[in-house]
Amino acid sequence: MRMKINPRGRDAQRLPLLTIAFLLIWCSSLAAQSPAGSSGYELNDSHFHLTNYVQEGTDIHKFLDIMGTKVGRVAIFGIPLQQQWSYRNDGDRRPTYYLETDSPLYYYSFTDAWIAMAYKSLTQDQQARFDPMITGFNPADMYAVDHIKRVLTTFPGVFTGIGEFSIHKEFVSAKVAGEVASLDDPALDRVLDFCAESGLLVIIHNDLDTPFPRPDKPPAYLEQMRNLIKRHPKTTIIWAHTGMGRVVRPVQHHAATLEEILKDPAFSNLYFDISWTEVAKYLMTSPETTRTAADLINRYPDRFLFGTDEVAPTNQEQYLKIYSMYAPLWKLLTKESSEKVRKRNYERLFDAARRKVRAWERTNVIDDELVPSGKP
Repeated sequence: MRMKINPRGRDAQRLPLLTIAFLLIWCSSLAAQSPAGSSGYELNDSHFHLTNYVQEGTDIHKFLDIMGTKVGRVAIFGIPLQQQWSYRNDGDRRPTYYLETDSPLYYYSFTDAWIAMAYKSLTQDQQARFDPMITGFNPADMYAVDHIKRVLTTFPGVFTGIGEFSIHKEFVSAKVAGEVASLDDPALDRVLDFCAESGLLVIIHNDLDTPFPRPDKPPAYLEQMRNLIKRHPKTTIIWAHTGMGRVVRPVQHHAATLEEILKDPAFSNLYFDISWTEVAKYLMTSPETTRTAADLINRYPDRFLFGTDEVAPTNQEQYLKIYSMYAPLWKLLTKESSEKVRKRNYERLFDAARRKVRAWERTNVIDDELVPSGKP
């Protein structure tokens, strides 16, 4: 939708009022998004899905109760993919997860509007505890960046970043209808270029390797991922799960592979989250694996973030299961490293993204082109 302005007619007289009205709305949203201090909370969550693969989930007001006084802030998003219910395949059995059926997944863009409206239903103080993320786009589509711009301009003052979205994900990528996403796709480059321009923070899921790889082969997607990060040095990127998956185990010498990236200045814009219980089970396999993870984090405490990767939880015990699983890890981290991973890195990255995105909106949304598309 475009807002047409006639400089000679009644619309010209309305323009100052429209501008003032928008500024009031924008300033109200900015006030709502003033960083909420988390010193009284135990953790922030950099990776949380309010809805599941059939777009059902926890009411955001109930989720605030689940967060309680333990969780300060949460990066909140839906699932960009909808699991199809094919009667020919499943009959009356209703699949709610991608592993429960052979039917395909398809991109579901309405998830972003659903998250935005849930967020807007909150008070300003409640909104300050959330960082909504745009995720309902197809990273193999050259129009993906237009969807992201459209969401920003339709819901100014709401979103902080994009993600979690997936490129290579075990059991999921092959089920997605249409063209398979690729790390070398210009469509993805367009998305990350715009994130650099607008300040949107990026959370990307990309497995380091394929399931059940041959031991004599290098990780299938590591070099492509490294090249992607290098092509976008001005885009702040969080690599979800440190590149692991359910059966995509840590690559041989996983910690050494991550450290090679962490110590290279070319990847200074890259961070890792340690979300997902499937990842925690690998890091907590033995005292040795936990110690290896802790030593790496203690050497690079500014580069890791805690996240749950929970999907539509119904109670705090379920929601914070992974936090409890990591109890041995927290004990091995220095006090400063633990604070950074659990809280301060979140605040630093997401606060910076909020400021940049609001500045982009202030420059680009107050215009006769309500939905900037990059076209003249």
